[in-house]
Amino acid sequence: MRLDASTLHHLGPEVSVPGYDRSAVRTGIVHLGVGGFHRSHQAMYLDRLMDQGQALEWGICGVGVLPSDARMRDVLTAQDGLYTLVLAHPDGFLEARVIGSVVEYLLAPDDPEAVLERMADPQVRIVSLTVTEGGYNTTGIGSFDTTEPGVAADLQPGAVPRTVFGLVVEALARRRARGVPPFTVVSCDNMPGNGDVAADSFTTFARARDPELGAWVAGHVRFPNSMVDRITPGTTDAQRAEVSRRFAVDDGWPVIAEPYAQWVLEDDFALGRPPLEDAGVQVVDDVGPYELMKLRLLNASHQCLGYLGSLAGYTFIHDACQDPFLRALLLRYMTDEAAPTLPPVPGIDLAQYRADLLGRFSNPHVRDTLARLCVDSSERMPKFLLPVVREDLAAGRDVTSAALAIAGWARWAAGTDDAGRELEMVDPRAEALRSAARRQDDDPLAFLRLREVFGDLADDERFTRPYLRALRSLTEHGARATVQAVVRGTL
Repeated sequence: MRLDASTLHHLGPEVSVPGYDRSAVRTGIVHLGVGGFHRSHQAMYLDRLMDQGQALEWGICGVGVLPSDARMRDVLTAQDGLYTLVLAHPDGFLEARVIGSVVEYLLAPDDPEAVLERMADPQVRIVSLTVTEGGYNTTGIGSFDTTEPGVAADLQPGAVPRTVFGLVVEALARRRARGVPPFTVVSCDNMPGNGDVAADSFTTFARARDPELGAWVAGHVRFPNSMVDRITPGTTDAQRAEVSRRFAVDDGWPVIAEPYAQWVLEDDFALGRPPLEDAGVQVVDDVGPYELMKLRLLNASHQCLGYLGSLAGYTFIHDACQDPFLRALLLRYMTDEAAPTLPPVPGIDLAQYRADLLGRFSNPHVRDTLARLCVDSSERMPKFLLPVVREDLAAGRDVTSAALAIAGWARWAAGTDDAGRELEMVDPRAEALRSAARRQDDDPLAFLRLREVFGDLADDERFTRPYLRALRSLTEHGARATVQAVVRGTL
């Protein structure tokens, strides 16, 4: 059965549907970057609240910023904003619910004026973002890059905004001119201090456009930090077909995700917020400890698994994590190298969290790919794994596992796995990474000499010693043998 508002209440009993009146939902949130993760996570929490009879004034208007978002526009428009969220449990049980909290979708390249006016509407009190770690346009040293072509174009007088920065700042300027208080900007991307990063990016853009506007943004707009977590792979055609077969729902873009979800949110909102704690969100004064825990345990472990597992010939995360030596390496990294860099995390047993991560990674029914973990490596590695290396070196601790993971990235970047199969690289620095990786036969430290990624790490022999041992073994013996040697302490 085709999914839309007219068929919603004719679906089978195995599919949970919204119990609230969607016609009563009003837009209070504009979300930029509507992908699978937003739909499995933030939109799900709002739908959960609405099903409790709350937050009907916090409906979501999704916004696509890129021309490639046209497909999402077409699907969600045809389905009246509805889509199926399917949770894949480790035992194979599939739990399906139609999510109803997205009540509108706009594509900025089609009609930027409509997007601007929606954000300028006083009814909208939050603008949230999932635009990836690289979407905040920061340089290698963390400053906002005003020379990026899209940003530079948006800074021209009278420009029709096309970037996230141009759209959000223009909407804020309109609210300021009309005497409407500014909305709160909520980053939901995987970065340390994501709210602080967003604040710097948007404020710097606003200052470059108009110093007075920049000062107003800095003084009045709130940018709470957040930590988000739910493994959500991209939807495949096979999964679309399975949703249709299992649940008799013809959904153009369902979302498949793991059952686990976590959202930790700093309570810093200028115009109020939904009662998200009633839906299971942890609303706290300080997100920092939770954020570091997730970035350095989950995300950094994904980086370890992505390159080494791909070199070993695995396709899916669950297969790589079920390899006993890769699994042992992850546990060694998390316990001996990452955990000592973490402050206490209120309400969290870190040993249990590590064990749960291995269980989540091993779920065969999520079917998340290693290739997804290797996308935008040069944006992710400096945020997830390199800070652990630097803190461990400063404290005189061992960095062997992390060095192996980074050597795995260097070997992976050369372009083939251990069987000679080609590996695809999707990265803004792909050309530089590939070039450096292919110079390693002549200069084994060539990859580490990419200072915009690694800083001065190539100059520290405490790191280069285990790195070079691992890289040499990966080249001569392959990933499986090298991981075994590190786990056994025989490298």
